[in-house]
Amino acid sequence: MKPITLLGSTGSIGTQTLDIVAQYPDRFRVVGLTAGSNVPLLAAQVRQFRPEAVAIADGSKLDELRAALTDLSPPPLLFAGADGVATVAAYGEAAAVVTGIVGCAGLLPTIAAIEAGKDIVLANKETLIAAGCVVNPLLEKHGVKLLPADSEHSAIFQCLQGVPVHGLQRIILTASGGAFRDWALEDMDKITVADALKHPNWSMGRKITVDSATMMNKGLEIIEAHFLFGLAFDFIEVVIHPQSIVHSLIELQDTSVLAQLGLPDMRLPLLYAMAYPERVPTDWPRLDLVKCASLTFREPDRRKYPCLDLAYAAGRAGGTMPATLNAANEQAVELFLQEKIPFRQIPAAIAQVCETHTPIPQPSLADILNCDREARRRVQEFAQKLPQTVLA
Repeated sequence: MKPITLLGSTGSIGTQTLDIVAQYPDRFRVVGLTAGSNVPLLAAQVRQFRPEAVAIADGSKLDELRAALTDLSPPPLLFAGADGVATVAAYGEAAAVVTGIVGCAGLLPTIAAIEAGKDIVLANKETLIAAGCVVNPLLEKHGVKLLPADSEHSAIFQCLQGVPVHGLQRIILTASGGAFRDWALEDMDKITVADALKHPNWSMGRKITVDSATMMNKGLEIIEAHFLFGLAFDFIEVVIHPQSIVHSLIELQDTSVLAQLGLPDMRLPLLYAMAYPERVPTDWPRLDLVKCASLTFREPDRRKYPCLDLAYAAGRAGGTMPATLNAANEQAVELFLQEKIPFRQIPAAIAQVCETHTPIPQPSLADILNCDREARRRVQEFAQKLPQTVLA
């Protein structure tokens, strides 16, 4: 059995990961679990999977969690706060750590896991986006594998198996287009939070669903693909593919194009990364191309999705600019979900923060974290200065 630790066990990625563990108890064993603040669900997971170490990021919930587990024998080691999450990430004999924490909060525990010599099953794209220039050297230093577990980068990784060094020419990321794929540009001023959370194809958490609606998720994936696969930004493209069957494609030096197809199910890339290099037989629904009938592709409308150009610009600027972009986006999306800024002010806030940021070319981890905090603060200032006519 492969021992794993799961960061963010109560979120969408976390619960699907544990579904896989439950389906394949002879292949995977849970060593550690961490969660944000959902004590009832975390306690239920601890009872089912019996990890050795558990952390809850919200330190105020530690006593509640301890009380919910008092009858377990033996009880798990319990930790709290950001330091506790990092402790569990590095704990014990876990061979791999699945990073399902949303946002830049996943960065420090991922680094702790790398420094402890654990392979990373990366479902937290912000780790590489904000700190790829720090994380990649650490992977090499500690001899650790990083396996992408989101559908797009998993598709690229799968297509690259057997491709010779320097064989890759171009990456083509597919995007569903999100909740507003078929909306007219002039209607997008009317968007509500409920509208933005209606993803047509995927079941995901609130933050990433809004990112899909702005297509910032694809912008972030462009930057992540650059760090994962080493291609320059001029050779990473995006197409809208409404059916979400082709999860991404690669073009090789001889113009051959390889694609990975599958039903829109996050368990597929998760299982591939968790079991790599094995292919595990499943009883999951199979892809029937006849039932799919047609697969279509179109170019994204940059007027509807300005976040794409913001991401390309940040990636090309390098240094601390991707971290600033990521933090500004996280804060702007949070304010939108709290109904404190309108939907179309998300890219406006990000643009203003990035335009006034001077990137540090070769940042330290401390530089990245400082830029993250500063970007969030400046988005808050942006929101406070919006006229009431915009907020109405």
